[in-house]
Amino acid sequence: MLTIPPKVTPRAFERLAEIGANAQGKALRVAVEGGGCSGFQYEIDLDDPKDDDLVLEGAGEKVVVDSISLPFLADAVIDFSEELIGARFVIENPNASSSCGCGVSFSM
Repeated sequence: MLTIPPKVTPRAFERLAEIGANAQGKALRVAVEGGGCSGFQYEIDLDDPKDDDLVLEGAGEKVVVDSISLPFLADAVIDFSEELIGARFVIENPNASSSCGCGVSFSM
């Protein structure tokens, strides 16, 4: 089955540039782990790129996804949102059948 890699919005890459991720040798890691209130949860962190990562590049910055998380993030959109409740990286995932109010946990 062909997995369509996630997309990263220009706004997310701009935010990584603002915080100087690449300058520190870091990439934004987006991973999926078991747990959370809906079965799976997103783990979003600044991390070192690893050999088996899918690397998405833009604006001189990198977003990385490990090979195990990749199928869960097929065709997802990684964005950066600034709202009254705070600014954060968000994931719009068409594979998630339901998600919880915090936006960090989902089920498939």
